[in-house]
Amino acid sequence: MRALLIPIALVALGHAAQASDISSAYTDLDAKKDCVTYAQSGESDGDWADLACAGYRGYPVLIAYDDARESLFYGFPPGDMTPVWESFSGFNSAGPKVEWRIETNGDVAVPFAAIHRRSVSNAEDPDKPAEVLVVAKVGQMDKRDGCTVALVMATGNPDANDQARRIADEKARAFACGKDKREVIGKVPDFGRVDN
Repeated sequence: MRALLIPIALVALGHAAQASDISSAYTDLDAKKDCVTYAQSGESDGDWADLACAGYRGYPVLIAYDDARESLFYGFPPGDMTPVWESFSGFNSAGPKVEWRIETNGDVAVPFAAIHRRSVSNAEDPDKPAEVLVVAKVGQMDKRDGCTVALVMATGNPDANDQARRIADEKARAFACGKDKREVIGKVPDFGRVDN
């Protein structure tokens, strides 16, 4: 009887593993081609703009730009379209590719995390900006809460992509924005969150 249970258990384990698959999809992000500006500064009102950009299969990317700094939100934002500001204190810009971590159950594929490379100015050496991978929770249609889950220093770190994916897969779905502490790997430039 015991010999019969082992194959049954292995078959059940195989079905459980196939029930949910995690993979990556990549999208381009070019503010001039992929985005629409929906708010911006007027004359003598500083230098800021809010952009809505194409993301992954209907999940947008929102960019809030202010004084050469960017705060990005992935997925469906709060109803008032004003996600929490999260950015580096130094001048920074987003890279041209977004990696989306996708969970697939049957025919349903849902992006639950985004991994995005950011370039952050270095006051000590302006010609060598720091490269950081930002791991973010994707805002879903029902909850609309997205935020930064982790920061992974990519400069000088050959394992940065694997580390970012591991954190995304293990933490992003259950991460409580505004409550849980984000993970930091390496000596990452100053980063902050400003609640509305």
